[in-house]
Amino acid sequence: MLRFRLGPWVAVLALLSGLALSTADYADARIGGGRSSFGSRGFRTFSAPPSTRTTPGSVSPIERSTTQPGTFARPNAAAPGVGGGMFNRPGLFGGGLLGGLAAGFLGAGLFGLLFGHGLFGGLGGFASILGLLLQIGLVAFVGMLLFRMWQGRRQPALAGGPQLRDIGPNPSGLGSLGGGAAAAAPMTGMPPVEIKPEDYQAFERLLGDIQAAYSAEDLNALRALVTPEMLSYLSEELAQNASRGVVNKVSNVKLEQGDLAEAWREGDTEYATVAMRFSLVDRTLDRASGRLVEGSDTPDIATEVWTFRRARNGAWLLSAIQQTH
Repeated sequence: MLRFRLGPWVAVLALLSGLALSTADYADARIGGGRSSFGSRGFRTFSAPPSTRTTPGSVSPIERSTTQPGTFARPNAAAPGVGGGMFNRPGLFGGGLLGGLAAGFLGAGLFGLLFGHGLFGGLGGFASILGLLLQIGLVAFVGMLLFRMWQGRRQPALAGGPQLRDIGPNPSGLGSLGGGAAAAAPMTGMPPVEIKPEDYQAFERLLGDIQAAYSAEDLNALRALVTPEMLSYLSEELAQNASRGVVNKVSNVKLEQGDLAEAWREGDTEYATVAMRFSLVDRTLDRASGRLVEGSDTPDIATEVWTFRRARNGAWLLSAIQQTH
């Protein structure tokens, strides 16, 4: 009897849960759904961009990226205490020539001890031992002179080259976009990236053009506006919409306020991260009937941080989107 009384309530709860899931699936259906941060920012992919007047709060870290943390190419470091030099000492008696002489001297003493001649019997008595010690001292003295001469030859070459403090990190050490790691400063001596008025105009134009191409599900148009990585994410979102039988329509995109957060150069690639607050009409429609599934004709306000990249003096492409808190 209790089972039949609970039946209607279970049905109501299931209906409410389905409505909630439907709302979660289609809410903020614009690019990225307004929920995730994805893409790549070169060396700075996993560092937070500076706050700006448009985004005084925190920015969500990038959650999905082809750039992987901790993939810096580290310089080859010599193994400590190992080498082929004359005075290296990796073992009990040391390496190189001196280590070999010491080992030979002890070996000769043990050989004499085993055959009943005493520890130094095999060496011909005290005079032989003294002569051997003099020879060892002479060899060590000559070896030290040779070592100092070798060091003296190397000093001029080292002194004439660049010092570590004069060399900045290699901005192209990760190769192309997608092999990356955490934040890095631009190379020492390289000119800063100057963002001009025409660049700001390009960012605003890309904001509208990318949203329009996404709304039209035009992958060819998106290919000319975003990086290959971003194109893969956006095409995946469009495929998911098609699988659910819906289409996202974004219109009336207008930039309300924008600030440059940072701009930098990595090798021949330039980056600019821009905080943008913009209005748009965001609607999700049933693909077959055109019925409104989510959204409205009332403009909505969104605040996001977009990163653009370009080859030097080339066209800007969208390379990352981050949400704000």
